[in-house]
Amino acid sequence: MYNVYILFSDSTQKFYTGSCQDMVSRLIHHNAGHNRSTKAGAPWKIAMLYHVADRAEALKLEMKIKNRGAKRFLVDEGLG
Repeated sequence: MYNVYILFSDSTQKFYTGSCQDMVSRLIHHNAGHNRSTKAGAPWKIAMLYHVADRAEALKLEMKIKNRGAKRFLVDEGLG
């Protein structure tokens, strides 16, 4: 199983979208500052988490979210 996630940073007021298999360790990695893209926004919190069957489906959903923009995607889903 794969996860597609949208993170939100209160400090930068920005969203970050990604995919992974182990959400707990991935969030720890983001909040520890090991990822250049998310280092400035720590601590991150999970705004939305989707579970999908495989990597191909995860990448498809991740690209859909990134193309739309995380904030607009959440609004479209009735969550923003």
